[in-house]
Amino acid sequence: MSLTKNGCAAKYRSFSGVLLSTFLALALFAPGAAPAQEVKEIKLTDKHIQGFIAAHDDLSKLFDSSSPDNSDPKVEAQAEAIVKKNGFANLAEHDIVSINISMIMSGIDPQTKRFTEPPEQIKKEIAALKADKSVPEVQKRQIVAQLESELKNAKPIQFKENIALVLKYFDKLPPPIPEQGPAD
Repeated sequence: MSLTKNGCAAKYRSFSGVLLSTFLALALFAPGAAPAQEVKEIKLTDKHIQGFIAAHDDLSKLFDSSSPDNSDPKVEAQAEAIVKKNGFANLAEHDIVSINISMIMSGIDPQTKRFTEPPEQIKKEIAALKADKSVPEVQKRQIVAQLESELKNAKPIQFKENIALVLKYFDKLPPPIPEQGPAD
């Protein structure tokens, strides 16, 4: 799936002011959703994060005011111009940076500013689900099975220095969206 045409526009329209960590979780962990090899982990730089922050508000405004089907070539061209103005070669590069920032943001506890690796995040989610008495047992077993399958594919962050860099800009970055539960 191309984030440039579908995900990027949806990201800023549907979750104006937040990152699309749910997509990221699916791309990284969910079998059948998007192969993990499609997520290219890169070493982030200050320039990447500063450009992402600078482009965010303009992209949000652009996608909030555009048509819901995201197919307007003018909107795509305007988005391309925004990201180029903010130091990216194109929307694809911006999307890769966005995903890499989101990978880190989704693992940071906003109160403690402590990072948890993706496999540990999934383990915590499994433990919390198993302890949750409000989820019916049949549904709980299905979700736990899915999470355990995702855990097999989960990998720690490759570029550990990205964690410190994202933490440096944490208060300036849009927060990740809250994860949706099965009933959401």
